[in-house]
Amino acid sequence: MQDLLEQIVGSNFLHARWLNTLSFMENAGARKISACEHPTLVDFIQLKHAAEEHRHAYYLKKQIAKIDTENCKTYQLHELLAPHQTRHYLHQLDMQTCRYLKTAFRLEGQPLKYAAYLFVTYAIEVRADLLYPVYQAALDKAQSRVMVRSIILEEEGHLEEMINQLNHFDPNWETHAQHVRTLEQQLFDTWMAAVDHEVHQYAALQQ
Repeated sequence: MQDLLEQIVGSNFLHARWLNTLSFMENAGARKISACEHPTLVDFIQLKHAAEEHRHAYYLKKQIAKIDTENCKTYQLHELLAPHQTRHYLHQLDMQTCRYLKTAFRLEGQPLKYAAYLFVTYAIEVRADLLYPVYQAALDKAQSRVMVRSIILEEEGHLEEMINQLNHFDPNWETHAQHVRTLEQQLFDTWMAAVDHEVHQYAALQQ
């Protein structure tokens, strides 16, 4: 992954789309969190997470201007890396997690939505804790003006909060979380393979 991110950071064209792709995913995460909210029984942490994920999406979008002022104004397919995998990543994880939790906990309706919020957000925060530091290392190596350190700090806090919430949800949450992480790993591998393929295609065209 490090080599791939260094390749991406080394090209303004690819880097702008990478930032836009991350921004899209943060925005999709914020929208998923909001969609899981109970009409009235919304707690502080859930509101905080949705707000911070939206802010991450905005921050990443704003960073694009440091390397490309003309492109990636929206989230249209041609402005994302691996657009189809990017668009379906979180949706597929949510659907697969709901199917698993429905059987594991015999949940329906709003309780199922809330459980999915807990486990999906946990898996995504674990992923963020792995991905963003590698990206920041690539940025540092390239002496890029783009920075994601503030996101790294907030995602670490999110992960701690999700663990606290899961501890209250079920004492055996880690067993179920491992299953959800396995689902997420498969989707992540598919996504990264698609990004890698697109990066190599672009590199071949530049030769």
